[in-house]
Amino acid sequence: MSNPKPELLHLETIGSASTDDVEVQKHAAIDEELRKYVATEAVEIDSKLNRRLLNKINGRILVVMLGTYFLQSLDKNALNFTAIMGIKEDAHLVGQNYSWLHTVIYFGVLAAEYPTAIFVQKVPIAKYLAANVFLWGVVITMTCFGDTFPKLVALRVLLGLFEAVSQPTFLLLSTMWYKREEQPFIVASWYGMNGIQGICGGLIAYGISHINSTVLKTWQILYILLGCVTCCWAVFIGWWMPDSPMRAKCFTEEERMLMVERVRANKTGLQNKKFKKAHLIELIKDPQIWCYLFVEVIIQIPSGGLGSFSTLIIKGIGFDELQTELLSMVNGALQVFFMLSAAYLQRRFEKSVILFMLIYLVPNIVGTIVFLSVPVNDSTRIGLLFAYWTTISFWGMMVLLMSMLARNVAGQTKKSLASATLFLAWAVGNMIGPQVFKSSEAPRYVTGFSVHMGCYGVIYGTLIYLRFYLKKENAKRDALQDEDWRASEANVENAFDDLTDKENPSFRYVY
Repeated sequence: MSNPKPELLHLETIGSASTDDVEVQKHAAIDEELRKYVATEAVEIDSKLNRRLLNKINGRILVVMLGTYFLQSLDKNALNFTAIMGIKEDAHLVGQNYSWLHTVIYFGVLAAEYPTAIFVQKVPIAKYLAANVFLWGVVITMTCFGDTFPKLVALRVLLGLFEAVSQPTFLLLSTMWYKREEQPFIVASWYGMNGIQGICGGLIAYGISHINSTVLKTWQILYILLGCVTCCWAVFIGWWMPDSPMRAKCFTEEERMLMVERVRANKTGLQNKKFKKAHLIELIKDPQIWCYLFVEVIIQIPSGGLGSFSTLIIKGIGFDELQTELLSMVNGALQVFFMLSAAYLQRRFEKSVILFMLIYLVPNIVGTIVFLSVPVNDSTRIGLLFAYWTTISFWGMMVLLMSMLARNVAGQTKKSLASATLFLAWAVGNMIGPQVFKSSEAPRYVTGFSVHMGCYGVIYGTLIYLRFYLKKENAKRDALQDEDWRASEANVENAFDDLTDKENPSFRYVY
């Protein structure tokens, strides 16, 4: 039996000397805490038992991810609602000040993302998450004192610093607790809270807008309410959420073992607290990682701009404040629809993920062309509103991109760094997005929508390349499996050995 081709695979933990040597090396690679719960051979879990385990996991993990991401989206985007509640006038925001308030939050994200990637690999995840959520709740509460541009800048940077914990942590939790085929729906569910907050945020803002207070402005009341709720939620996280399947005292020993076994076939690992330099080097050299990062930066330019200026765009084409708040709820509903439909299509058509990503960009292109070519007046405002709503379809593409990274990157260090790097790219794109919208061009924002058209073209080219690259990588591994049993896709012996996707010859990419 010949060894795998060295240009494709670099197997440090799998040898060909003897079965005993392989077993020793394999067990040496497993995290010590994880080792106690790993069966010597794969355990078959029937559908009924799997459903029972999944329901228990959802009750402890998915509930926390949904609630936390909902609050993060609501807290971060509260500025969008307060823009039409008077904060721009009360804080004396002029020129591009409002755009910069949406941008500076990502300076905090940039500073915190890599430390977060290291911390979540080494410290109890639930406790670390709870601490950061509590601190951003404090920052949101303090925003009620943001009556000048410098104060708001400082508060927004701090908010980004603490909110940076969410996305990389949730992507890691999605791979730690859920099977590969479950991950698209799980990622779409927590990421879909962006849309739910758009619905609920509109209702909350609508209700608070009717409060008449001689002490506080309506935007101050909104920030105090959101901050207090967030702090209470942080306490709940610390009490309710387990740090890992191995530390989940809320489950029996047998359930913990079965929850570990459930994700064996993922082949992306589960836990390893050792930072591996080899994983970092591989990450830097991996073309698929660069494609994910490039697409993420580019797609977040439209996302950051449209998200920050959504209420101003709707109001600018002819709707009053209360109408704008209610119409913003449709934005949220459409986001949820596009993300959940994308998750369904990815699970239904496993080998067409990138194709659907390209399809989800088509409505964006159409809506952008309409905004660039149709003037704003009473007779066109309904048409322009629908055109704006079509530009929300890219949310489906974004959830597919995140779930692809979660499913295609293995090895704990590589996976943690890849997640952090993806959300660094997310931050960079969101920093750029609001800056291409010039206040002087309201409500059509010609420069912003022109930049968006260019972004869509670049994304198309990158995704087409990525599809061919991943297809070629799978073909190489398929060709090896006849001469080396380790390259068989059915081989799950090394699932917990903390091998990267390139080190594990049985790993196959989704595209």
